[in-house]
Amino acid sequence: MLVGVPKEIKTKEFRVGLTPTSVREFVAAGHEVLVETQAGMGILATDEDYIRAGAKIAKTAKDVFDTADMIVKVKEPQPQECKMLREGQILFTYLHLAADAEQAKGLIDSGCVAIAYETVTGEQGGLPLLAPMSEVAGRMAVHVGAYHLHAPYGGAGILIGGVPGVSAARVVIIGGGVAGMNAAKMAVGLEARVTILERNLHRIRALEDLFGNRANIVYSTQDDVDHYVSEATLVIGAVLIPGARAPKLVTRELIKSMRPKTVLVDVAIDQGGVAETSKPTTHDDPVYTVDDVQHYCVANMPGAVPRTSTYALNNAVMPYALQIAGKGWKDALRENVHLAHGLNVCLGKITQAEVAHDLNLAYTEAAELLA
Repeated sequence: MLVGVPKEIKTKEFRVGLTPTSVREFVAAGHEVLVETQAGMGILATDEDYIRAGAKIAKTAKDVFDTADMIVKVKEPQPQECKMLREGQILFTYLHLAADAEQAKGLIDSGCVAIAYETVTGEQGGLPLLAPMSEVAGRMAVHVGAYHLHAPYGGAGILIGGVPGVSAARVVIIGGGVAGMNAAKMAVGLEARVTILERNLHRIRALEDLFGNRANIVYSTQDDVDHYVSEATLVIGAVLIPGARAPKLVTRELIKSMRPKTVLVDVAIDQGGVAETSKPTTHDDPVYTVDDVQHYCVANMPGAVPRTSTYALNNAVMPYALQIAGKGWKDALRENVHLAHGLNVCLGKITQAEVAHDLNLAYTEAAELLA
């Protein structure tokens, strides 16, 4: 199979679909790899690095899209990339379609086979291709939140860990999954006063075992969200419903009740965000203010640390990508039910129930197209 790797074009996105190390694995398995020139510069991988790994270099993204059987990316295809996709071509990347009707239409119109990292499931449960970026984003959320609490950047002028005799920041994390847990690890390590709001009792017990008395673990009700968020210094939205739009747990009225110059880092913005006031931002202009609450809603947070995040993502993606390349998408998805869960759009049809529901589109079971 000919595997194509275009350069990412989302604003300030420095990651790349495949590292030179991953390219070498594809070549060793008998596949060809075509990489757009300078696609790896964000991770300090040159064209020569890719050539040494066995790839060929394409001059333009169009060259990659025109010839590749499978496109491997990081972020969702931008409108101009959707127009370059063709019928039957495999797209393997993050999609986050539930909050992106325009992209869904572009993929439907292209007739491609779009497999989303974020809905591929694992044999032991969980979302193995989403987990690495959730780990990165969760840890970053505390970094960027602490930075924007500094007065020169519009914050309340609070040091996240405090000092002896002065209280630390109150950090409230909505959601105790992979992103929330990693955010909590960083916040606890910085000696903040941490509360995690979570609804899954098994997860609550696991968080209690992990953090003990270093974090306050609370069963999440709307009353508790209202109470803890209104008293917070830094709020991190980390709720995930696989494939679906994130629930709006932080209402506009709650935003109005929050302390002045509180910071909200909405890690769930790819899926629409946890706050009614959240809207996607970029690394160029990451923060906006609503009712004196700073909103950090960058939709590709891990793109700011591309070397860490690209290599972490490739470690998780490689086994699945090699299955698709080796067997073709139909046989790979027939044989691996966990990979089949990643199929979101196929030959003009939506095959992910949550996406179809949230976008009010017709739903087709993946099994019908795999038969």
